Amino acid sequence: MKYSDEYRDPALVERLYAGVRDVAAGIDAPVTIMEICGTHTHAIGRFGIKSRLPDTVRLISGPGCPVCVTAVEDIDRSILMARLPGVILTTFGDMVRVPGTDGDTLERARAQGADVRVVASVMDAVKIAAAEPQREIVFLGVGFETTAPTVAATLRRCRERNVRNFSVFSVHKVIPPAIQVLLDDPLLSVDGFLCPGHVSTILGVDAYEPIPRRGKAAVITGFEPADILQGVMMILTQIATGKVDVEIQYGRAVNREGNPVARKMMSEVFRPMDARWRGLGKLPGSGLALADEYATFDVFNRFDIPTVESKEVAGCLCGGVLTGRKSPADCPLFRTRCTPAHPVGPCMVSREGTCAAYYRYY
Repeated sequence: MKYSDEYRDPALVERLYAGVRDVAAGIDAPVTIMEICGTHTHAIGRFGIKSRLPDTVRLISGPGCPVCVTAVEDIDRSILMARLPGVILTTFGDMVRVPGTDGDTLERARAQGADVRVVASVMDAVKIAAAEPQREIVFLGVGFETTAPTVAATLRRCRERNVRNFSVFSVHKVIPPAIQVLLDDPLLSVDGFLCPGHVSTILGVDAYEPIPRRGKAAVITGFEPADILQGVMMILTQIATGKVDVEIQYGRAVNREGNPVARKMMSEVFRPMDARWRGLGKLPGSGLALADEYATFDVFNRFDIPTVESKEVAGCLCGGVLTGRKSPADCPLFRTRCTPAHPVGPCMVSREGTCAAYYRYY
């Protein structure tokens, strides 16, 4: 399989493990590295990378799963929308199982009669709108800079075609404000970051410049074993030499400028807004609301959604897991009340969630 087998080559991987050990041996203190992307978390677990790293190198997971960081009040509001008469609520598969207040979910709402449909893309939701013009189609949009441009392009098309029965509940988020919060956290002692490969195809390098300015290493990394090990080795090398920077390991997909066309499209269709993240709280400018020119597609201009009193599930430590302060094993619900079959928190629901990865691989 081209573009994956070559990055799983056993001989190459073994050389990289040896390189990591060599560089780590020259550093006289333990090193903690945070992977920001949930896909990294699963790849690290799937390929057993943690267990073969030197004892002085620790990998921890951060807020890189868009499903997991969606705030409980946004889950609650999406459930309210799904129960409105005449509405078809569409979203990605993981979102229907994320618990809101008191464990309510879109899946439960569907079982009780709400029309909730899983789609593979926002375009599938627009196709439903075309097929059922008498219904109101709401798309619950989650994701980071990787998915927001697709939604932006779709809304541009909807505007050109004067689609009248389609709207978006945008809970899209952008990564840089979350990284800044992590850098400012006095309780989080991280020496370097494995920066997300997919998001970086859009962002490029500039978004991560605050990391080396705070004395931390940063490497934009791919998702195969050789990628991750090389990314770890590059971070360790920066630390060993004292020359921290933002480097690109994932050069086959990421360039320094990112994708200016996609960013321009996002800035045309969306505007920054303050957004609440599970585990991180309300972060200024970290969310994407629809710009005024696209206000007709904003669910809050189309429906009267009441304010809800939301609350996290008692005992769930997803917030701490998403900020690297807790491991899934620290949670009293992990593997007991909270399992993939019966998830209590979003980190166990999402296939990119840290708890789901730990349940499966550790």
